Amino acid sequence: MLPRFDTRRLALRPRTMADFDACWTMDRDPEVTKFVVGPWDDPKAHEAFLRERIQRSLGPGMGYWSIFPKANPKDFLGWVALIPYDGVGPAIEIGWRLRRALWGKGYATEAVLPLVPYALETLRLERLVAAINSENRASIRVAEKIGMTCAGDGTFAGLPCKNYVLTAADYKRSQREEGAVPLDPATPG
Repeated sequence: MLPRFDTRRLALRPRTMADFDACWTMDRDPEVTKFVVGPWDDPKAHEAFLRERIQRSLGPGMGYWSIFPKANPKDFLGWVALIPYDGVGPAIEIGWRLRRALWGKGYATEAVLPLVPYALETLRLERLVAAINSENRASIRVAEKIGMTCAGDGTFAGLPCKNYVLTAADYKRSQREEGAVPLDPATPG
């Protein structure tokens, strides 16, 4: 069972099939999926893809969390994730996706921050990765804000990307340098 997390403005809970329609609607916005490879133009393939991602066990402690504002706990904002890279691993990818109306408000960074100590301290993962389309400046900023560094250019599904990484050692070092102040006052609930 995945933990729940609370931040100053947000509540994160494990994603379930109750979130299917909201996820489907978010993915149908071409701006939201502009930099994400997926079956967005094929409704049947998209439905199967989304159902599989919601229902599949991704390993102990891994999965997707739906994001809701504390002020309106039924308003789906998007999701964050710790999942096997490209669906197969062995590397673990940290990811995020938000409805377009919510971009630029700091929600992505705030929502993904609790996953960092959870992944690197609680789950004791050695590193987190993210392959971000080279043109997706907003996601690159989120990766950098959570402490990830660019490990170089690459390709993902044939498209240029920036490969970001955050190692447990780098995370621990940053915590010591910051006087062991957590990245975010998020607490599992």
